[in-house]
Amino acid sequence: MEKLRIVFMGTPDFAVGILDSILKNNYEVVGVITAADKPAGRGQKIKYSAVKEYAVSHNLNLLQPTNLKDEQFISELKALKANLQVVVAFRMLPKVVWEMPEFGTFNLHASLLPDYRGAAPINWAIINGDKKTGVTTFFIDDKIDTGAMILSKEIAIEPTENAGSLHDRLMVLGSETVVETLSLIESRHVVTTIQQDSHVLKTANKLNKENCKINWDASGESIYNLIRGLSPYPASYFMLHDRGKELNVKVYDAKWEQEPHDLKIGSVVTDKNAMKVAVENGYISLLELQLPGKKKMTCKEILNGTTFSSEATAC
Repeated sequence: MEKLRIVFMGTPDFAVGILDSILKNNYEVVGVITAADKPAGRGQKIKYSAVKEYAVSHNLNLLQPTNLKDEQFISELKALKANLQVVVAFRMLPKVVWEMPEFGTFNLHASLLPDYRGAAPINWAIINGDKKTGVTTFFIDDKIDTGAMILSKEIAIEPTENAGSLHDRLMVLGSETVVETLSLIESRHVVTTIQQDSHVLKTANKLNKENCKINWDASGESIYNLIRGLSPYPASYFMLHDRGKELNVKVYDAKWEQEPHDLKIGSVVTDKNAMKVAVENGYISLLELQLPGKKKMTCKEILNGTTFSSEATAC
């Protein structure tokens, strides 16, 4: 039985967990491909990807191409003599790259495919109020997240968890699923399933300023799901209007309270310890916020040093 020689491709923390699991299960990783270094933050200091930091600390052979079709990169990739490539949270690969290894190239995606193809599957599963999600391994083809599936593993979404905690649990599940997939490929026991687009598929569109903004006219439950689905990153937000000022407020934690009231939607109600926004059939109680130029704080901490008038509104 031919031993696997793996090239791993990935960028964020989620990918690091998978790469670590591959190595701890004694598979040979002959190369790591990750994003090129780029400046970030106010100081524009060069920032390494999480995968690069891990690869460097473990003395792994590292490549950081800016162009995946570049002849020099293709030559360097071929020289690694990998017979399998594993992709986790990277970027779309050209055919010359994904068809190169003898055993193909497979991707781990954080959803139950074919639902939530795209950039932000973990966030959208929570935003849409789903009760379950999971991970899928599949062989890459020439489209995004459409290839033949190898394994799919399911996990329940807890009613109050946010994208951060679900991310961490899916990373563990994903690690287990990738290792099981490697075992199937190594033993030549892979059986694939073609993805069926037989129903209206849920999408995982890229997160942006528009779809991260809270719509206070929506139902309390959907607002609560949006907040936890975007926490801790990139965070939902709203505009707070009070005494002629407009503040962009990020929301990291909240609670949906069903309670009858006769307030106008978007009215902000505060006391010494709490701040809540009137919505249809109840309130969104704001628990953890970030005001412009400030650090993330609990609502109680903010109210210790900031007061809002009875005319304050959220929009």
